[in-house]
Amino acid sequence: MTIVDNGVNVKALLDAREVLKDAAEAAQFTWRATSKWQKGVHSTTTIQNFFGLGQEQSHKAEAVFDADHPEVFAAEDNGITPIEYLLVGLASCLTAGVASVAQNRGIQLRSVESTVEGNHDIRGILGVDGDVRNGFNNIKVTFTIDADASQQEIEALVAQSQKRSAVFDALTNPTDVTVEVA
Repeated sequence: MTIVDNGVNVKALLDAREVLKDAAEAAQFTWRATSKWQKGVHSTTTIQNFFGLGQEQSHKAEAVFDADHPEVFAAEDNGITPIEYLLVGLASCLTAGVASVAQNRGIQLRSVESTVEGNHDIRGILGVDGDVRNGFNNIKVTFTIDADASQQEIEALVAQSQKRSAVFDALTNPTDVTVEVA
């Protein structure tokens, strides 16, 4: 038997799933991001702490993300646009899912690459046309996967990853969002 190693600890994930079946309160996580305006449309967002498993948690290191707009928007281009971060989140969530599902199904991956494209009519955010939405019109994800698996098995990996993706779910289903001033 060939040992499959995609770098995913499936046993730990399955053990966690089993423990959390009867511990709904421990499964409630709160992810946090703190954003600070820098100048123009440039902001810096920091992520360090989150709540989960019934207590405060912390990432190994603080992560800092710059967001800005490109020069074609009369900005300084100090980082990717906020809407591009949605593409980052979707691509990384689906790709991680493919690796996890492949490991669980005993499929050795050699490479996984996803290309995510979001079509966006910016007349909405610019206030040019009130009938044009502010967000993406559509998003397309294309995977190129090299693995010890048939095309059908690879398609099933992607389908299961999509089914379990938190980011895919958040983008394709209504999510209550509250915005307030402290």
